Formats: sequence, C-alpha cells, structure tokens
Amino acid sequence: MSEGRNADVIVAGAGMAGATLALSLKQAGLDPVLIDPVVFDDQVAPAFDGRASAIAYAAYRQWRALGLADALDPHAQRIEQILVTDSTTPGAAAGAAPPFFLRFDSAEIADRSDGEPLGYLLENRHIRAALAGAVKAAGIEVLAPARVAKAAFGPRAAEVTLADGRVLTAPLAVGAEGRGSVIRAEAGIGAIGWDYPQTGVVATVRLERPHGGVAHEYFLPGGPFAILPLTDDRASLVWTESTARGAALKAARPQMFQAHLERRFGDFLGAIAVEGPVFAYPLSLQLAERLVAPRVALLGDAAHGVHPIAGQGLNLGLKGAAALAEVLVDAARVGEDIGSEAVLERYAAWRRFDTVMLSAGMDAFVRLFSNDHPLLRMARGAGMAMVNRIGPARRFFMHEAGGAVGDLPRLLRGEAL
Repeated sequence: MSEGRNADVIVAGAGMAGATLALSLKQAGLDPVLIDPVVFDDQVAPAFDGRASAIAYAAYRQWRALGLADALDPHAQRIEQILVTDSTTPGAAAGAAPPFFLRFDSAEIADRSDGEPLGYLLENRHIRAALAGAVKAAGIEVLAPARVAKAAFGPRAAEVTLADGRVLTAPLAVGAEGRGSVIRAEAGIGAIGWDYPQTGVVATVRLERPHGGVAHEYFLPGGPFAILPLTDDRASLVWTESTARGAALKAARPQMFQAHLERRFGDFLGAIAVEGPVFAYPLSLQLAERLVAPRVALLGDAAHGVHPIAGQGLNLGLKGAAALAEVLVDAARVGEDIGSEAVLERYAAWRRFDTVMLSAGMDAFVRLFSNDHPLLRMARGAGMAMVNRIGPARRFFMHEAGGAVGDLPRLLRGEAL
C-alpha cells in the first residue's frame, strides 16, 4: 500500500482473530489491510506461541467456510469427551471417580450438531500458518513488521499513522492488536479489569497411551490443570499456579519440572515426556468499556481478554470476527458507510451481551474453583453433580461451549458471506 492510499478497513493486529476478519472481508469483496509488529514467518515459529486452542465447532465451521480445512484438518484433534473434576488428584480419569465430576460426551449432541465433536484442539502455530497462507493467497496486503503509533478519527475516515511515518486512511479501523491496543486508546475507549494472582504454565507432552480424544480439567486450589488432547497422542497442558510458583516452574531444570509434572499429572496415560519449551503467561481479565466508537471497532483481546479456564478467549474473538464481517459486508452491499456509528452499533449490539456474560462467567468460575474453602467446595460439588444428572442442562452447556447457541453469524453456521 502506498502512503495515503485508501483501504476499506484497516485491521491493526494480524493475529488469529484479525487475520480471520481480514480474510472474511476480502473473500466478500472488501479491501482490508493488515498491520502487525511481527511478520507471519515469526508468528508460526514453535518458540513464538506454545499454546494450543480449543476451537468451538461453530468457529471451526467458519474456517471451513473460508477455505482453511485442507490446511487445518491434519492438525485438528477432535474433542470427543470432556471430563471436569473437582479434585486434587487425577482419580476420575484413572477410573476411581471422585464424588463430584462432570462428563460431557459429543455423542449426546450428535443429532443436533451434524456429528461434530465438542470442539477441536489445534496448536496455535498451525492455526497461524494456515491463516498466513490463506491471507497471502487472497492477496491481502500485510504491513509487517509495522506498528501503529497513533490514530485519528474524523467524520469521514480513520487515519492511522505507523511508527515509520506512513499514513493510512480508511472508512474504518479495527483494533485487534491485543490488550495493549493503540487503536482502542487513541479512540478514547477505556478498559476495566484486574490481574489474577496466577500464571498459566503451558507445555506439550507426548503420551505413552492413547488419549482417546478426551480433555481433562482438574479444579485445584491453585487453579485449573487442563490436559488437552492433540494429534499423534500428544497433549497440551495448561497448568495454572500462583504467580510465584508459576515462575519457579518456568525456571525449573527439566528434571525438576518433569518430577513436579508427574506428581500433578498422574500415570493414567502412562509415561509422559515434555516436548519443546515450557511457556508461562500471566493471567488477567480486561474488558473494553465499549466495542465501537466513531470509525472504530474492537476485536479479540483488544475488546476482551479473559481467563483461559474454559478455553473461550479465542472463540470469543472468532465469534466477533464473524459478526463484524457480516455487518460490514451487508452494509457495503447496500451502499452504507461501513464506518458509520449506525453500522458499527449493529456489531456492538450483536456481541455486547454474549461478551459481557461469558467474561463475567469465567471470572466467577475462577473465583469459585480456585480455592479450597470447604463450603464452596461442597456447593460447587453439588452443582456439578446436579448438572451431571440433568441431561438437558448438560446438553445446553455442550452446545454453548460449541458456540452454537443464540443468533449465529452466517460464517459460524458454515455459510459464506
């Protein structure tokens, strides 16, 4: 893009949500430009992002509709069951089930989900690689490495100035560059939130025995410990601990980390071996006070950063990308100004309630389960036991986790824009 040339949409942030939005817009006939401080080749390096994501089946339909299936399917592990245990040991998974646990099974909703699993587990680097290939094939211009320095929002256009002095203009700028969004700050949109006294330690392990597509989540006093199945009988671990203990685990010698891990993991899947580096991520909640402003829309972590307790952070961003793309494309096709407040408010109204409710629910979940108070343990155990016995409630939670509840954008239904 030459300096000053107009695009239809400037997307600041070429992460998974931002790239998905840009691809959706381009395939529907709009002209987006992506800006990111990190080039795509670096984003797909194993050391850049060691996490894996649980992708709701509705969000995976979106990627299929955008033509990503061939690139993603070889790396996508179906989640057939989720076992949630309120315990300090892996007893439920080992066969000695504790009194309170939840079991979700994709077979229960197969008649309403067209045989989809509960979700798909994919390593983030494979998602980034698939999106990078699709963005390049679609001819979307990517300015990277490039950083947004400032932005101004006039009555007719957004003007984004990069750190190297280039100036871009478009009817709309989308802030999708994470929790420290410059677009959000320049638009005068505040954010509320707080840090959790926790760190998420992430590692990939190879398993001696097949995992069977079962995801395990143990709620422990220090935070949840999740075993998420990956392809080739591997698993991604998300081990939540206090900030101090998380830092110690990250810095521990491999032999010490292995010893701590084996005590936490148990032996129900046989011997485990860590593959690749160990990562540590501080955990916090952050919500933008508004999703839109004149000539601005927020997406992904710039709009909402949540605790990874139920793996819904990226799914929230992908839902937002589908909704924003549909609103913008439909408006452009009837000649509306896609950056106008009337158009952007449709996106905000569509996503506001779901975003706030899910974020608040995740925060409440963290506070309820990340402790060992006997009365709270009794209350949550009773609640888990009740849901486990009530089939309709259990199936509702599975559909909700799959992203298939409510007024779905067309892309989440697997339909092209």
